[in-house]
Amino acid sequence: MEIALEDIAKFPAPGMDFPGSFAFSPDRKHATFLKTADGDGNRALYAIDLDTGQEQLLIEALPSSSKESLEEQLRRQRLRQMHRGITRYFWTTKGKIVIPDGNSVYILDQIGHPPRLLMDSNEYPATDPKVSLNGEKLSFVCRGEIWVIPIEGDVPEQITHGKIKGTTRGLADYIAQEEMRRPSGYWWSKESDYIAFTEVDERHIPEFHILHSGNSDPGLESIETHRYPFAGSENPRVKLGVTDFRGNITWLDTSEYEYIARVSWGIDHLLYVQCQNREQTKLDLLCFDIPSGRRRTILKEESDVWINLHDIFYPLKDGKLIWASERTGYQHIYMYDPNLQTHYPVTQGDWRVDAISAVDESNEAIYFNATIDSHKESRIYKVSFEGGDPELLTKEPGIHSSTFSITSGRMVDTYHSLTQPPTVRLSKIGKSEGYIPIHQTSDPRIELLDLKAPDFFNIESESGEVLSGAIYQPDVEKFGEGPYPAVLYVYGGPHAQVVTNGWGMTVSMRVQYLRQQGFLVSVLDNRGSARRGLAFESHIKNNMGTVEVRDQTDGIKHLIEKKLADPERIGVYGWSYGGYMSLMCLAQAPEVFKLAVVGAPVVGWDGYDTHYTERYMSTPAKNPSGYQNSSVIAHVPDIQGKLLLVHGLVDENVHFRHTARLINALISEGKDYDLALFPNERHMPRMEADRVYMERKITKFFRENL
Repeated sequence: MEIALEDIAKFPAPGMDFPGSFAFSPDRKHATFLKTADGDGNRALYAIDLDTGQEQLLIEALPSSSKESLEEQLRRQRLRQMHRGITRYFWTTKGKIVIPDGNSVYILDQIGHPPRLLMDSNEYPATDPKVSLNGEKLSFVCRGEIWVIPIEGDVPEQITHGKIKGTTRGLADYIAQEEMRRPSGYWWSKESDYIAFTEVDERHIPEFHILHSGNSDPGLESIETHRYPFAGSENPRVKLGVTDFRGNITWLDTSEYEYIARVSWGIDHLLYVQCQNREQTKLDLLCFDIPSGRRRTILKEESDVWINLHDIFYPLKDGKLIWASERTGYQHIYMYDPNLQTHYPVTQGDWRVDAISAVDESNEAIYFNATIDSHKESRIYKVSFEGGDPELLTKEPGIHSSTFSITSGRMVDTYHSLTQPPTVRLSKIGKSEGYIPIHQTSDPRIELLDLKAPDFFNIESESGEVLSGAIYQPDVEKFGEGPYPAVLYVYGGPHAQVVTNGWGMTVSMRVQYLRQQGFLVSVLDNRGSARRGLAFESHIKNNMGTVEVRDQTDGIKHLIEKKLADPERIGVYGWSYGGYMSLMCLAQAPEVFKLAVVGAPVVGWDGYDTHYTERYMSTPAKNPSGYQNSSVIAHVPDIQGKLLLVHGLVDENVHFRHTARLINALISEGKDYDLALFPNERHMPRMEADRVYMERKITKFFRENL
């Protein structure tokens, strides 16, 4: 059975509808999770008994679904969240479960009980609800201020007052959410008596308007206004404060820094703050003693490339600190002594620590994800506080993601590979035997749609690095030995990796559709992509759209030499940075690429945001030649092939302005183009009808022009 266009558009892809958002109950009796019961993306809340393995449906659906505010819609966009139904929840220390629903909040007081409504969005639309660590109060942001309500229910109380119009308290700004991966703007102290929060002032940033042109009503509701900081321009002014519950605010001095990147509480009212300079070449870890107001700098990181933010920071009870750094070129774990004057590496080598899964202070052990076995994989390892050789805990090759409960000695491991659909199991930590299966993929579409895993290949870059690629080859019996019309699927941007030993590659449905239609499809991680070390990433510094294009072109030439790709019939497609790369490939290598399908592209880095762009390109004033050379607009005269542009008109990330500027340049040069617009879509099309239409448009373009 061949793949249909509807199969490409359908969410989730075959085998990808697996449970997620695992958490353990405070009483160590249950693990809870979200999964789809009906196959249409609507998630429900489940629990599994840790002793018996018995699974129980807790909440299939909430009594009513509240309307999402614009802030909540944008939060989902920035988290790339596609599921519906119950999409998040969290346990309190008192054993209750908090379930946000749009801008309402429900409480599950006890397993087996129905949920009760705590906050109605019609009265108090709640953004970013959280529970105090003592489990007694729920906090949220409403109308730009922070509020709290007893978890048992009562009238909410506003605890911050006096903000100025054009400012917000407790909400992360766009830069923090999208680029720093800091989704929140406030944090409870461990003692539950203070809340730290950011105040964001964007009044000085010019308004950028997005018009919902597809709305039937052209009134004010159709105009969306954003304060978007373009590269080289002013950022939001962000202050950090701490409030008690009497309305007393203490403002903390971070004025010499451009960015507040991370905030976290330690014990004894110590507040840790990670701050960056504008160039993102320096990061300081500050510690504020809230009762005394004393500030000290705990450690400093510097790089002549840039500093990648991370979430590996753990203050231990004995005063030691766990920290991660790329100072050797690869991200590794370091242990700082209580005096903070001495430290040593816990892990080391030419591989990367991706994240810490858990810290066991009693047994002085760290559980972490890393690329020790392969940069295309992420497995779970254990290492002592003292360092030494890490112990591999997950033997299965591929991508692993685990949730730990140190107190119960249990872990939930989700893993997958090119040939293994996602599998989820509950086990004792470090024990492969005696596990409880939670999920084993049984999606009939996997067999019915004839999905084939790609084959890996390697090439060498012009500077000597080994680049990882993969190819999806058409059925030889049906289409012969080749060479085939070929399509390059590209992303190519920093902070991302596309070639992995993961199931997502096998169920890349547009790729599989093209393969079944007789196209050879290739993907490649060029220099500048993630998880290969800082030196590998840094090839693009101040020069985006250069080495990435040469690497991708070399990958295609390799396939031509192998007589797999027809040199006269080669296309390229990508989205976002991949859209940018598709345009640059078409312009810089017109002798290779005959067409491009371009989704939501950045066409000039002066039109993208500060934190992302300046990390790699500095500012337009400091790097004018880099901005000029990396601009698609500058290369439009060199475009020769066929071009299809795809973009959502309400994209608040890569504004439609980019595509509009490109169209102006194409017209000026007399270049032809095709266009597919989606009036009601943002950065990625979400509505199934729109996605089906898009796939029909894209595949028709390939068939007619290759």
